[in-house]
Amino acid sequence: MTKLSFGAHPFLLGFEQLERLVERTAKSSGEGYPPFNIEATADNAYRITLAVAGFREEDLAITVEDRQLVVRGRQPDETQDRVFLHRGIAARAFQRSFVLADGVEVAGASMDHGLLHIDLKRSVPDAVVQTIRIGRG
Repeated sequence: MTKLSFGAHPFLLGFEQLERLVERTAKSSGEGYPPFNIEATADNAYRITLAVAGFREEDLAITVEDRQLVVRGRQPDETQDRVFLHRGIAARAFQRSFVLADGVEVAGASMDHGLLHIDLKRSVPDAVVQTIRIGRG
């Protein structure tokens, strides 16, 4: 018996890229820093909130690359002249990725009390019924 891959199933025409998205998401799921929340703020709106305490707006970069939302953070090293007896506050660089569905766009981003909020909106296409004419030979 031949096993079909998800993208090769005969009833899923045009969904080949979905399998690649699932694989890409599985690879990035091992990230643990920074912690984040995802919430639905309306029927077609979402908010991702990342805990980025200690980072300034200029230390963060938000990009969308090939349907993937990427948040990067890098703090400048200002600890050369400081002597820590204990250093428990993370100050490491990070990259956190989220795969966006078709039609989901970034509406904006803001910082508030060490939390980075990224607002997303999904545009809902109009339902269109199309009649296909059958031609001869």
